[in-house]
Amino acid sequence: MSLPEHPDDQRLLLNALPGIGPVAARRLAEAFGGDLGRALRATREELLAVRGIGPAAADTLGAARFDWRGERERAARLGLRILTAGQPGWPEALDELWDPPLALYAEGPAAPCRRAVAMVGTRRCTPYGEGMARAMAADLARAGWWVVSGLALGIDRAAHEGALEGGGRTAAVLGHGLDQTHPREARALRRRIAETGAVLSEFPLGRQPDRQSFPQRNRLVAALSRAVVVVETDLGGGSQITARFAGELGRALCAVPGRADSPASRGCHALIRDGATLVTGADQILEELGEAPVGTGGAPGGERGDPEPELMRHFAGGCVHDAETLAAAAGCRADEAAAWLTLMEIEGRLRRRLDGRHEKA
Repeated sequence: MSLPEHPDDQRLLLNALPGIGPVAARRLAEAFGGDLGRALRATREELLAVRGIGPAAADTLGAARFDWRGERERAARLGLRILTAGQPGWPEALDELWDPPLALYAEGPAAPCRRAVAMVGTRRCTPYGEGMARAMAADLARAGWWVVSGLALGIDRAAHEGALEGGGRTAAVLGHGLDQTHPREARALRRRIAETGAVLSEFPLGRQPDRQSFPQRNRLVAALSRAVVVVETDLGGGSQITARFAGELGRALCAVPGRADSPASRGCHALIRDGATLVTGADQILEELGEAPVGTGGAPGGERGDPEPELMRHFAGGCVHDAETLAAAAGCRADEAAAWLTLMEIEGRLRRRLDGRHEKA
């Protein structure tokens, strides 16, 4: 199979070779005067002289077995674009990475601009976390901001859906090839995202998700955004990796507080303890970025103003509520009611009874 002559095709080829990632490609470029074509034509001995290139990588480069022409044809049939640095549509924020992607597969008409906020968290979120993510994403979208996340169940899904409900655009960064959708339940949501926003991946077609691909994905989520907001995560969750990348890239890092005894919030509380900004609404996120507030008041559901006085009215006279009964009384969704119950408990307006319901403090 002939080696590609164009630098974009050379990057596409290197991107697909096992064991050759952005770091190895950077070292090859440095060793061969920026000419990746020279690296692909180099002898085994020349390759082994490059720092970080061992025998296995040298053999992979020497064989260079990948149908890069067929990859472009297949991507085109799937309606995907393949971008490399400097091309129209390439997100310039990725250039700030020490190891930017060699190639970026893209579905959808646009890509995140500088007005983008990442929102991440656990797959096993609580109704409170889901409501907070959905509300903040919707308010950010109404203010003209992109919302970036990873299309997983839980917080990611709520963030994407909130942005779409707010009439804005959202980007999903995937940890596998774009010829697949994981989880399968996200297929309909992915189609909605791709109508106005972007579905992105640096992985070649056919690449399955694994323990290595998701941390790689997380660095792109952080790089594409001016702030990373962690809504719910346990200690050691994948969102902690995204938070670490945010710190390394100089991005603002925000975290949403939760119940002190909730495992889903232990990671957020640790981030706040270590210096992350505590946020409960879109205005606080924008304030952290030095942007003008949008007047959301941090309200789940994206309502303007402060609905707490109206909600507190339903607890008068000793009334108690859980999420379902409060939702019925206030005319809102159960996840929104659950978010407000927890938030008002944190603020000390309500207290939780032994039966799990809330009453006026």
